[in-house]
Amino acid sequence: MTALTPLPAVLALGSNLGDRLDTLTAAITALQQVPGLDLTGVSPVYESAAVKVGGVDDDAPRYLNLVVGIRYTGDPHTLLDAVNAIENEHGRVRVERWGDRTLDIDIVVFGELELHDACLDVPHPRAFERDFVLAPWLDIDPEAVLPGRGPVRALLAAIDSTVRPHRVAPTLGGNR
Repeated sequence: MTALTPLPAVLALGSNLGDRLDTLTAAITALQQVPGLDLTGVSPVYESAAVKVGGVDDDAPRYLNLVVGIRYTGDPHTLLDAVNAIENEHGRVRVERWGDRTLDIDIVVFGELELHDACLDVPHPRAFERDFVLAPWLDIDPEAVLPGRGPVRALLAAIDSTVRPHRVAPTLGGNR
């Protein structure tokens, strides 16, 4: 599936190892170099506790999180390959499921597409319960809707939100 016209998508970025803010800023710059990808918005940065398979891990390093809005000409698997390459360039290792990481980039939504295969689930299956995705998403799109789940504003209101704005924004121009 290749889109002939750019489709809107939302990517969630997070980092809890190393220089988290520099990593997120570098990842945004790398995303801007992906063929067919146009960055349409960058949220403020939020800080959150680490979520592991067993739940919140207050002993793990805290995450910095943000979301970006994009328009992408191409298929979701090609986008997944591109974001995985950016993760790898920033030292991402996949040893422990939901383990600490230098960089994580998830495709939250890709247009109205619903896709569930061995490599990719879109919309992201846990986005509806992740305050560190929902809160920054609202910052770039106050009318956002998560397909199959409803308005992002209502989803965020329905969960206990523990994220807090980070004191420093990425060194890019923000929304354009």
